Amino acid sequence: MGAPALPGNWDGLVVVCGTTPWHGNRFCDQHIAEQLTRFAPVLYVDPPVSPVEARRDPAAARRWRELGLVLERPGLARLTPPAPPGKERPGIKPVTVSLTRAAMARATRRLGARRVAAVIVPSLNRLFGACGEQRRVFYAKDDYVAGAELMATVPRRLRRRERLQPAAADLVVAVSPVLAERYRRSGHEVLFLPSGCDAPRFAATDDTPLPADVGHAGAVAGFVGHLSDRVDVALLEAIADRDADRGADRGAGRGADGGYELLLVGDRQASCDANRFASLLARPNVRWVGPRPFAALPGYLRAVRVGLVPYTDSAFNRASFPLKTLEYLAAGRAVVATDLPAIRWLDSEHVRVARRAAEFVDAVDAAVRVPLSPALVAARRAFAARHSWSARGERLAAAMGLTPGAAVRPLASVGGEIG
Repeated sequence: MGAPALPGNWDGLVVVCGTTPWHGNRFCDQHIAEQLTRFAPVLYVDPPVSPVEARRDPAAARRWRELGLVLERPGLARLTPPAPPGKERPGIKPVTVSLTRAAMARATRRLGARRVAAVIVPSLNRLFGACGEQRRVFYAKDDYVAGAELMATVPRRLRRRERLQPAAADLVVAVSPVLAERYRRSGHEVLFLPSGCDAPRFAATDDTPLPADVGHAGAVAGFVGHLSDRVDVALLEAIADRDADRGADRGAGRGADGGYELLLVGDRQASCDANRFASLLARPNVRWVGPRPFAALPGYLRAVRVGLVPYTDSAFNRASFPLKTLEYLAAGRAVVATDLPAIRWLDSEHVRVARRAAEFVDAVDAAVRVPLSPALVAARRAFAARHSWSARGERLAAAMGLTPGAAVRPLASVGGEIG
């Protein structure tokens, strides 16, 4: 006898195959899944987890204990499929995908979903058709070939899958101008759907208590996100080492040696140069607090004047749409970013764009000199609110032919960590 069905009406189900765990870092996958619960019941499929991962990582251990189907709240279920050890290795990957497809099919049967409206796949994994879905949506959010090393695979395999995945889809969605143009050149009709912002979460940033590990409210610049080889450490070094005589007035936000106070929030990944990162942290005016819960982000952003997007000029970064840009603005903070197509597309007077280290620090200087008035903070927040996840979800739902009314209750905030 099988496991009992989860409560609720799951007909017209939308399946979102996440690339990050539901209770992990908050990216497009979770935001879109959450928004679509306004239009249909949603099954969020976590990345598969192996017993080896479970032994090494506490977060993976929790997911291993929760293998299978879990009701997160009415109208939103989560599926965690099992995976064999070495799940991303070339010879093992097909087994991992097969296990995931089988778990998806079992989950939809257990939910009693007589009709699966759509499956959304934001990766190159062969997951279409597992649920007998009426519509297949390829949600292109990264340059998968450029990110081959991050995915522990070889570019040749990904190039083939990058051709096949949109061809198998009924709808192709792209989150950045670069990706939209790439798939259009390949002959596909593309819905350009940039990343959005959870603006209400940041509305009370200036009234949020400062976290204890910030130390004080004097930091000038802050970075939130994964500290990896995507980040240009030279730009962070330049900010920390800025000559006080050339920058803003000496005082708030200045370290003992004159450089700007710099706050870093997020995990250091293996691709980040360990020695150079250690050298950066050795500076007395640089504070790294590690990964923190997503819900805590407003408190950390209260501690800074300028949010940083210091990405390198790589193919992967050029195809990305950094979520943090809009989150900084929603918190009322100025933004200084490197020259990425997504940043140019935003075309905001509140975001200063710089190409080289000297320009980047000059842009921070200029942002700090602008008096921080309530009107300016409100203007930044208003700009971010025009790019809300709510609006993005409505556009995607319309393109998928979904209609409002299937949500069981208003959206609830979901936890996670700041990368």
